Amino acid sequence: MNAETEKKIGKNIRALRERANMTQDELSVQLQVKGCDITRSAIAKIEVGQRHLYPDEIILIKEILNVEYDEIFDV
Repeated sequence: MNAETEKKIGKNIRALRERANMTQDELSVQLQVKGCDITRSAIAKIEVGQRHLYPDEIILIKEILNVEYDEIFDV
């Protein structure tokens, strides 16, 4: 993915996380509980487009935030 696309996806994830009234810390804990080794710092980097997303992270973020893939990938 190019940098602009990653920034837009990160911005979408942040908006969806905030809509769910969840902090970065809470999201990282939920991901960890489901077996994804990710820190709050990594979530922050994803949200600003500084870190790539892995497929398993996308699947779990969708599940945890109870959203559709279209909402995550709306670029």
